[in-house]
Amino acid sequence: MPDSAARRAPGAGPARHLFVSDVHLDTGAPQAQQQFLAFLRTHAAGAHVLYILGDLFESWVGDDDGAASENSAVLAGLRELTRSGVACFLLHGNRDFLIGEDFCRETGCQLLPDPVIAAIDGEPVLLTHGDALCTDDHAYQELRTIVRTPAWQSRFLSLPLSDRQLLANEARAGSRAHTASTIPNIMDVNAAAVTAAFKAAGVRRIIHGHTHRPAVHDALVEGQPVQRIVLGAWYEQGSFLSYESGRYELRSLPR
Repeated sequence: MPDSAARRAPGAGPARHLFVSDVHLDTGAPQAQQQFLAFLRTHAAGAHVLYILGDLFESWVGDDDGAASENSAVLAGLRELTRSGVACFLLHGNRDFLIGEDFCRETGCQLLPDPVIAAIDGEPVLLTHGDALCTDDHAYQELRTIVRTPAWQSRFLSLPLSDRQLLANEARAGSRAHTASTIPNIMDVNAAAVTAAFKAAGVRRIIHGHTHRPAVHDALVEGQPVQRIVLGAWYEQGSFLSYESGRYELRSLPR
């Protein structure tokens, strides 16, 4: 389990786990970056472990993209956090699925597969970015399948950085157009896919992002109570999920 790599310091209080997703850091939103760096220095600095469930960046076209000044500050902030003893685990999102080993070496973060089952105070919890649950959006799922193949990624990463950045900008424009023309419910999770995920993983709790619809959903699967917690996006206001002493709480940061 990924949580086993994060040991509690002797004499420390109850384990505190934090979860964020869809921070979407981008040069066009410097306020969001400053808020995230402040979050790392304050809330995250007092945590046992931080899970980033995808889309930390609005786009990431390869680990050489981390040399950009706007990204280097984020890498430095993560490095400071992990060197202080806070474990940081990262899942790929649909915007930053090209984060690789160099990023992890630079920041001290550990990349996890998506989905993954983490032990949160002994409870198995399924963590996922969430895009794979949106099975009604067929066009997106087809694209996701293509860009996650090693062959496609190898070809893309072989291009010059400037070309990759240009293609990423074009893809973002296409994504905005797709979002604007698609029925909103199609881009939300599919109920059957969620039920199948609960059954396949054998868990009673799922935590994910991607849909930008923060909420806590309680339901029954095969007669057993289950819970799905959705994390919010940081486009207008930062937010995170906190777990401590058996209690999960969605929290917003000051605007």
